[in-house]
Amino acid sequence: MRYLIRVFILPAFFLFSSFQPDKEKWVEIFDGQTFDGWKVGANASSFTIENGAIKVNGPVGHLYYDGSMAAHDFKNVEFKAEIMTKPGANSGVYFHTLYQENGWPKKGYEVQVNNSHTDWRRTGSLWAIQDVKETYVKDDDWFTLHIVVKGKKVTIRINNRQVVDYTEPENVQRPEGMKERLIATGTFALQAHDPKSTVYYKNIRVKKLAD
Repeated sequence: MRYLIRVFILPAFFLFSSFQPDKEKWVEIFDGQTFDGWKVGANASSFTIENGAIKVNGPVGHLYYDGSMAAHDFKNVEFKAEIMTKPGANSGVYFHTLYQENGWPKKGYEVQVNNSHTDWRRTGSLWAIQDVKETYVKDDDWFTLHIVVKGKKVTIRINNRQVVDYTEPENVQRPEGMKERLIATGTFALQAHDPKSTVYYKNIRVKKLAD
């Protein structure tokens, strides 16, 4: 007795697409020309646009993403930006944060941007949580900062080199002044640290990840 066996071959695009866990695509959240979708409180003059990049230079201030993507309230997410520091500069990228008018953001984590400032915590540090002492990139050179937040895990890469792999412990207790430095939800913010610091950000993009 013979049995007829039929083999169904699915198109390759169908097979591969069915194994994509993260269906969202990268979205540019800075248009290179305006601050549409961004909000800044005190010292707004610390943020200007120069040659398609955000120039950060001036007294302490923070530029928050306030746009329509995910109603600027992200949980599992990837962030990428091209950055260039000038000598002696200090800045940072906050995630899971919340707009506030003045002062250093209380909510969320800061990823340090600093290649030659007197602060020993270098670019890529999860500031005061898992710090990086090595300097992986130079001032006056563009580099890519890549932040991935998935569940309780945070990974940070500089030019595709992983420098931080951190998992927030369950029921973690933070010291005074850092009580809200926790994985939660929130937006992104760029930091103006001091008038002697000049940093440029461009090609800022975000990708939502599956919950």
